[in-house]
Amino acid sequence: MSATPPTYDLVLLLDPQAEPDVREKILGDARAMIGESEITHSESWGERALAYPIAKKKSAEYHLIQFHASNASVLEELGRTLRITDGVVRYRVIKLRAGVGAPPPMPAAEPPREEAAVAQPSGAQEAEAEVVDDEPAAPEAEEADAVPADAPEPEPAAEGAEA
Repeated sequence: MSATPPTYDLVLLLDPQAEPDVREKILGDARAMIGESEITHSESWGERALAYPIAKKKSAEYHLIQFHASNASVLEELGRTLRITDGVVRYRVIKLRAGVGAPPPMPAAEPPREEAAVAQPSGAQEAEAEVVDDEPAAPEAEEADAVPADAPEPEPAAEGAEA
């Protein structure tokens, strides 16, 4: 009985400003290199904001492909091709542990928030901020800043000593 080849995750981040046919060609080429018979799961996660800008891009189109690879040459060829392909913002190939199944469904991406909306709070948020600002300070904070009456006074700095 032959052992099942290891399962890998390929996460592709494609440039959303590239033409749709270019993005489809990149995905088709990746699937062809892997081999359609080896792909176990494939899904598109849509366009999502990046955690930090990559090459001045703030979003990317995410794709996940799970596949079996029996030899390392597939991984090497896939990595080399994706590294030099225009339109690929980032990619990552991860070897999964044995027995890991299909990933859970990815929730829908939140629409990107505008920076102006974040800087200008709405009226409800202003009202909350006003209430929080009008509250007196907690007594614990006042006690922590107070100096006990029996504490020794700090010694004055020596005259003529320079730091």
